[in-house]
Amino acid sequence: KPPAIGGEHYHIAAALSPKELNWIHSCPWYMSCGDLETLFVHAGFVAGLKLSRQNPRLMMNMRSVLPDGTVTAKHFSNWPWARLWDGPETVLFGHDADRGLQLYDHAMGIDTGCVYGGRLTACILPEKKLVSVAAKREYIPFRPRKR
Repeated sequence: KPPAIGGEHYHIAAALSPKELNWIHSCPWYMSCGDLETLFVHAGFVAGLKLSRQNPRLMMNMRSVLPDGTVTAKHFSNWPWARLWDGPETVLFGHDADRGLQLYDHAMGIDTGCVYGGRLTACILPEKKLVSVAAKREYIPFRPRKR
């Protein structure tokens, strides 16, 4: 089934210049900082899978891993992917404003809903100190997706 034309993401992508598109295409799917033993990814990683074997689409949109191992972009409140990540690196990620701040032994979810009028949260490394400020306003309406 082809993607729907006319959605918000489509319009943003269609407005990008060739230079902007080339820059996006040159970006890595995740970043690794060995000195800090930290990985940075937009959405998440599948635990137990080597970084070289991770699916780029999942790294950009995953939120939950169900008990049967199904990885999904949907929010299932009891099944955040980060609960399964056992390191050794710590992962810093976002893309999960429904859950808000997530703190696990080897994963930190810092999407605290700034775009929805929540907070903007940062993690200062190497201390792993969290800093948060209130959003100036709601930029788009929040639509809870609790399951």
